[in-house]
Amino acid sequence: MMNFGFSEILLALLALLLVVAAVIDVRTYTISNRLNLTVALLAPLYWWSTHLALWPGVASHVAVAIGVFLLLALAFQIGVMGGGDVKLAAALALWFSPIGTLRFLVYMSLAGGILTLVVIALHRLRSRGGRPEIPYGVAIAIGALAILAQRFLNQFA
Repeated sequence: MMNFGFSEILLALLALLLVVAAVIDVRTYTISNRLNLTVALLAPLYWWSTHLALWPGVASHVAVAIGVFLLLALAFQIGVMGGGDVKLAAALALWFSPIGTLRFLVYMSLAGGILTLVVIALHRLRSRGGRPEIPYGVAIAIGALAILAQRFLNQFA
């Protein structure tokens, strides 16, 4: 139930923000709170543009986003994920249906695994010591962009 125009602009803006997040994460290994807040605050505008009902639509998006935040906060707690990554993934869950969020998490995890293997291989090839840093914002962006692409590509199925 999209209103062709405004909703697509918001989705394009989200895609652009994801690319920005990935590029910044590769360069600095951080994702700013400002960017995460922008992603989160644009979600209600997107809900409005798609006429998402408060119940159960908005409520389920918010509940799933809280669940994603709590789950990934555990990953942060044990040191395998950064705080900006946790906040970005939770903010993105506000945009996706519960099933879409589950798909996003699967795509993000697969991309994260591949990214981790590549970073570890490069780290070893360069004979660097210590533990390599993984710009997980790239995996988050890939997972979310895969969901966004499906929204447009599935129209033709």
